[in-house]
This record gives sequence, structure tokens and C-alpha cells, in this order.
Amino acid sequence: MADDDDLTIDTDDLERRMEGAFGSLRVEFASLRTGRASSSMLEPITVDAYGSKTPINQIGTVNVPEPRMVTINVWDKSMVGKVEKAIRESGLGINPQLNGTIIMLPIPELNEERRRELTKVAAQYAESARISVRNVRRDGMDQIKKAKSSGMSEDDQKLWESEVQDLTDRFIAQVDKGLESKQTEIMQV
Repeated sequence: MADDDDLTIDTDDLERRMEGAFGSLRVEFASLRTGRASSSMLEPITVDAYGSKTPINQIGTVNVPEPRMVTINVWDKSMVGKVEKAIRESGLGINPQLNGTIIMLPIPELNEERRRELTKVAAQYAESARISVRNVRRDGMDQIKKAKSSGMSEDDQKLWESEVQDLTDRFIAQVDKGLESKQTEIMQV
């Protein structure tokens, strides 16, 4: 007879991995600018500082003094140029302005065409998250198949498959809902 541990599926691990995919999506969504200033739009940008890739918020203080402006007060004067370069090369489409150790990032109005592009990018991010969730689902289903060949009953197999599918459906729905609200936010003028 097979060991009982072989016949249970670690749904907590599957859920944690799906949550990780959704968490990554939230970070990617936060980096999409919507015409409003937000310190989170700088999160994906790293700077080559002191021999390693370092997030901007570990090199200076990030503030949002007004709705269309982000400022970064860089602590080390020698890092100002590197931070500016990282922002220019990030693809955010923002032109940094220097004022001593303070880098100002004026957030331009988004035109209709740029808003549509951003909704497409958001949709790509969401699709990547869905694929990640489905890959975790596939791993779960593979675990169930292995457990079945180790002696899991037909009823238990159906029960576990149903649980993994419910988990998948829940996370796919979260991704879809997140995408819908992000696209609405982007298209607001």
C-alpha cells in the first residue's frame, strides 16, 4: 500500500504559487503609468549602484509632491547620473530633470493613442499571469496523476482535481478583474 503522504496534494503550495503570479501582476500594473504620479511606477527600475542592481527607493527618497510630479532626492551625489540614466532607459517615457541631488519627473498627460497602447500592455501582463496560474494548475494535476498511480481512489482524484480547478478559476477571475479595473483606470481622462 502506498504511503498516505503520496496521496495528498499540497494545495497550499499551489495557492501560494498562484498568489505569487497575481502579486507579480499587481507590481507590473503599478508600473504602468496612468497620467497620475505614483512612486510605485519606479519600483521595477533598478540602478547599477555599488556593484549591484539596486531599487531606486534604496538610493534616495521618492516623493509625490503633486499629482503630476514625482521627485527623487538622491542621497549620494555620485549616484544622480546613474539614477537619471536608469529612468531614461526604463521605457517609462518620462524625461528626468535635474536640480542638484533632486531628480524631478514631470508626468505628461497621456494622449488617446498612448492610453490604448497601455491597455494592450496591461492585457499582455494579465495573459502572462494567467499562463503562470495555468502552469501551476498543470503541476497540481500532474501531482494528482502521480498520486492516482500510487493508489489514490477515483473519488479522491476527482475531489483533488475539483479543488485545484476551483483554485485556478479563483485566481484567473482575480487576474481578469484586476485587468478590467486597470484598463478602466488607464482610459480615464
